[in-house]
Formats: sequence, structure tokens, C-alpha cells
Amino acid sequence: MIDSSATDPGGWRTYLVTQESVSAGRSTLEIVGAALEGGVDVIQLREKSVSARRRYELGLELRELTAAAGVPLIVNDRIDLALAIEADGVHVGQSDLPVAVARDVLGPDAIVGCSASTVADAKRAEADGADYLGVGSVYATSSKNVDPDESGVGPARIAAVVDAVSIPVVGIGGITTENASPVVEAGAAGVAVISEITAADDPKAASERLAAAVRR
Repeated sequence: MIDSSATDPGGWRTYLVTQESVSAGRSTLEIVGAALEGGVDVIQLREKSVSARRRYELGLELRELTAAAGVPLIVNDRIDLALAIEADGVHVGQSDLPVAVARDVLGPDAIVGCSASTVADAKRAEADGADYLGVGSVYATSSKNVDPDESGVGPARIAAVVDAVSIPVVGIGGITTENASPVVEAGAAGVAVISEITAADDPKAASERLAAAVRR
């Protein structure tokens, strides 16, 4: 059983989103294991390029790893998959099923996050019952396909969203150890990354460096 303090998005400083295709030939299990040793606060199973069956099998393995570490596991987009692997919650985007639907299906105790690039999106997600927001892309990113209008919104957008909502905000998109501080200074609870950890020569050390940068 994961401690309730670990499932509070307001306490998440470092958030790893998995993507094996940018993991330098290593498995997602290997990357996640190292990142957990490095102290990441939450893992999101993404892996959009693999089959549903493979995501399910990987999700079961990640569920074991994260549960042993006392770290929450979030599933990207797929509410059914989150249910099937008994994940702690789901993260949906603006083109996915609505936050309210995810809440109805997963129940009141599940963590439901939502991507937002504008203040309007953020307010709507909060009103629909989101527990936290992933705001970005803060900086230009090559790890995800992002609409040009939603790329590089900068720390100023983080600050605007933080001022507009009362739920925690996590900055995402192009974030590195070197540019994480302005995101947190703008009011984000923490930062979410993909390649900063997955592509690092030493994912554990990269996780530790990112956590240190955020806490500074």
C-alpha cells in the first residue's frame, strides 16, 4: 500500500514519463528501476508506440516496481489500462476522454491528471475534477508531438496557470536540470521529464541531479 503522502501531487518534485524509444536502447524497466533508485516521485506509463497488450504487460511489471518503492504509477490516456493494472491514476490530454469521465470510471480515490497549455484549459480541468495539471510544453521539445501554439509557453504560462487554479501544477516539455529552476520558481510543484532521464548515460544520477535542481 502506497503511503497517502506519496500520492499527493502537491509533493511531486520529479515526475518521469516513460518512452523506450528515447531510452538509448535500454528497456523501460531498466530506466524506471534506476530512476526510482535516484528518487523520482512518480512514474507515468506512456509507451504509445507499442501494442495495448505490451503496454499492459509492461504496466504489470511497473506496478510491482513502483509499489515496492512506494511511488505512484500513472497511466497516460488509457483509463481501461489504469484499471487493469491497478495503477494509482491516469493522465489525460485535451483530446482524450474528459477528466469527469476518468473520475467516474476510476472513482474518487484515483489520481486524475490533465494536460493544459492555457489558463482556460486549466480552469476547465480543475472544474471537472482533476487532481493536478501538466502544463506545457514549457520549452520546445522533441520527445512529444506538440502543436506549435502549445510549444515553448515558458515559465510565465506556469505562473499564470498557478495563479488561476488551486490544484498542483507540474511543468512538462523540454525541461532539463539546467532549466528546471525557473519552472519551480514560477510556482510549479515539480517537473515532468522524458529524455532528461531516459536518454541519460546514468538515469539514476540524472534523477538525482534533477531532484537537486528542483529542490534548490
